[in-house]
Amino acid sequence: MENAAVRERIVAQFTHSDVILFMKGTPESPQRGFSTAVVKILSQLDVGFSAVNVLDDEAIRQGVKDFSNWPTIPQLYVKGELVGGCDIVREVHQSGELQKLLQDTGVTVGK
Repeated sequence: MENAAVRERIVAQFTHSDVILFMKGTPESPQRGFSTAVVKILSQLDVGFSAVNVLDDEAIRQGVKDFSNWPTIPQLYVKGELVGGCDIVREVHQSGELQKLLQDTGVTVGK
């Protein structure tokens, strides 16, 4: 069962950034290959994003899985909506759908 306080902390993240990656580690030092892959994709697109290191907080690590009903980390959100985990992010990036989603939602791609 999802803890209301944890849910509030997760939802609060969406007010700080349009693109949020719940990941293992940090963008500068990802701790797992899947998190590394998503960071690389976002970097290739030159998208500004916030990251939440789920290794720092077990409540957030489990809470974001409960919040999204998605069992794995990383999880990428755009404008508060779950895009998916690493495999889905790779697929939508390769097809061009991720860049289109970002542009369609008003997120700046490239500088």
